[in-house]
Amino acid sequence: MTPRRVRAFALAGLAALAGACGGPPEAVAPRPAAPLRETGRVALSRAPQEDLRLVPAEAYLRSYLRLFGGLAPAEVERRARGDDRSALFDTWGDYLAALGLPDYSLDLPRGTQTNALMMAAFERLGIALCDRALEHDWKAKESVPLERRLIFAFDLPAPGLDEAAFAPRFDVLHRTFLSYPARLAPPDRERRFFALYQGTVARHRAKGAPKSRFSPEEAGWAAVCYGLVRHPEFHLY
Repeated sequence: MTPRRVRAFALAGLAALAGACGGPPEAVAPRPAAPLRETGRVALSRAPQEDLRLVPAEAYLRSYLRLFGGLAPAEVERRARGDDRSALFDTWGDYLAALGLPDYSLDLPRGTQTNALMMAAFERLGIALCDRALEHDWKAKESVPLERRLIFAFDLPAPGLDEAAFAPRFDVLHRTFLSYPARLAPPDRERRFFALYQGTVARHRAKGAPKSRFSPEEAGWAAVCYGLVRHPEFHLY
């Protein structure tokens, strides 16, 4: 083939390629999708598929340290023990096994279910948290701003608190411990905690009541805190 004919074929190929690339795209007409054919039906069960499980001890401890202001474990231990010799808190070593953490040196497995010793540990730690937080938030020598309070991020109300004034303050604590608004909780929860508050205040005001470092109103809010920090929704999922 002569060089002239080779050039002619090459030019023709380039022209065809340019026409193919520059031409309008092929249009595909839309078509309705074919309906899916039913092959069977299965009833959907809405029953719980699994029992509630205990939050791992590591998650509980992380939440506890965060509620104490995000402090290091040693600093939380110091603050929880306090200086009043009330024995609210001992040392972390006294609680870790009771909370369910394994101790492989003693061949002690991880605790996956609650027991009496674990519940007693939750009780002691919850009281220490609520009492020390109340002292920090409301009884400090200098007033603590709301944004720096640990748990009680609202002002202590005057005596004679009614349920309307109790509700928004209870909602603050409910969100802190259980992570959702109190209005989404079971309908009687707010009423029952208000009754707990009223009963605690009345017992502290009663003639001959044991002397307390908390006023009746402070003791009422501490009791509400005790109830929420020990609530099953705080320990189970």
